[in-house]
Amino acid sequence: MNFSGSYRAGDVRFLLKPLALHDFVDVPEKEYLIQSGQRHYSEMLSPESLPSERYLALFRQACAANLARMAHDCLSLASLIAQRRSGAVTLVSLARAGTPIGVVLKHLLATVLQRDVTHYSVSIIRDRGIDQVALEHILAAGHAPESIVFVDGWTGKGVISRELESAIAEFNARRGTRIDGGLYVLSDLAGTAACAASCDDYLIPSSILNATVSGLVSRSILNEAIGPADFHGCVYYQQFALHDQSQRFADDLVAQALAMAPLQGTPSAMDKDRAAAVSRGYMRAALARHGIADVNLIKPGIGEATRVLLRRTPRLLILRDAGAPEVAHLVLLAEEKNIPVQVDPGLPYHAVSLIRSAVDG
Repeated sequence: MNFSGSYRAGDVRFLLKPLALHDFVDVPEKEYLIQSGQRHYSEMLSPESLPSERYLALFRQACAANLARMAHDCLSLASLIAQRRSGAVTLVSLARAGTPIGVVLKHLLATVLQRDVTHYSVSIIRDRGIDQVALEHILAAGHAPESIVFVDGWTGKGVISRELESAIAEFNARRGTRIDGGLYVLSDLAGTAACAASCDDYLIPSSILNATVSGLVSRSILNEAIGPADFHGCVYYQQFALHDQSQRFADDLVAQALAMAPLQGTPSAMDKDRAAAVSRGYMRAALARHGIADVNLIKPGIGEATRVLLRRTPRLLILRDAGAPEVAHLVLLAEEKNIPVQVDPGLPYHAVSLIRSAVDG
């Protein structure tokens, strides 16, 4: 199997099972089923639509303003990976926010750091763990366990980094392997990643689009269509091909990073402890301030806030500065979806989204 989505075949291998999904669930029904405990979020998918022209213009503005920062951080992360891995590198990006990052890192590790590198993209699901069939496939392909590096775009509260660590510890115990379960990200807001280029909440342009910047691949699916020997599933949005940004976005990042490479210094260490303390303090305060019992209803940071407005049922968008260019796309989404916006100058992040409770009447 060599499913690369809309990327070039050598850039990534998605270890996902493409599904012909016809029973999409609309967002309000999905929200109710998730929050009432009737179904897990991974069992359902809401249909994606193409972004409006106004929103695409904001994506282009985000690229103009932040692509250089993102390219710099990709170069830093590639250097950090090379410091921590000798020999060949097996990048395993977490579908799907990690996929564009993995595509870029593959090129930088090969071109700048002269490493033999392979890139897979696999599914990880909160409460369900990482795709064990995909991990077995990677090992069966002859990749050394110690060569594996897990990659994502950012951390929000740190849920996925903790899920990964737990799932890999369990896998190692069962298989007798010594895979490093640490997560490598561009931006570690939660202070839970093993390695990060930054702890800043900045606008990573790929965070504001869905499938059209991630190889035309949907969020991963784990339901009755997935057999015990199958990879987790996905939908491939081939109908969006004319509007796809994925390959061009990755190529632009690589080009910018390669231009910077001769001037790149040694990456500086991140203050993970401070980021973790800020995250814990904010979450405690937010739960109390907004009367929320379920921590999963609070999504801190630009990337997580954007996901809520794109595919969940938002209750409130909180911004540190509603006029900041980093949140222009969120302001537009809130306007289009009639979501109330609150400004909090003391917010430790650019943005936080609260998900509406669907089960409290």
